[in-house]
Amino acid sequence: MGKVREGYALTFFEEKNFQGRCYDCSSDCVDLHSYFTRCNSIKVESGCWVLYEKPNYKGYQYIMSPGEYPDYQHWMGFNESIKSCRWVKNVHGNVWKLRLYERPDYGGQMVEWVEDCPLVYEAFKFQEVYSCVVTHGAWGFYELPNYRGRQYFLERGEFRKHTDWGAASPGVGSFRKITEF
Repeated sequence: MGKVREGYALTFFEEKNFQGRCYDCSSDCVDLHSYFTRCNSIKVESGCWVLYEKPNYKGYQYIMSPGEYPDYQHWMGFNESIKSCRWVKNVHGNVWKLRLYERPDYGGQMVEWVEDCPLVYEAFKFQEVYSCVVTHGAWGFYELPNYRGRQYFLERGEFRKHTDWGAASPGVGSFRKITEF
């Protein structure tokens, strides 16, 4: 396994509380399975990362900022499977903006937003987001209010339907800007 060294960005550990075999990573990786069999704790030294349950950036997504995560429940993980990761490159700057639509293909009511939103329904009176345009920054969508439940990473681009950002349903309970700090 990889040895912890200076300058790494994050380290995966097979066991809880930073124990067992480890692998340090400093770049995107489409398939981590050859480095470790399971992931039960992580130290993020620098940068923001999106971890995926399956290879090729598929499955559950977990948005990670610098810090220590002694077990997968601390990053709201559903299991000990992390099979791919990528570094979020769009977290620096001072402008975040997105447009949310209540229907696919940018139909229905549209809301433009620039701040974190812990309660989508209270803010907009709808909680299903079928399409979205991210014009600035990187964002995390959460299935439930107050940044809980399944997570989805969105960066600059157009998302004509909720499946374009990996969601099985259009339910969005909260969302927030992704920043390194």
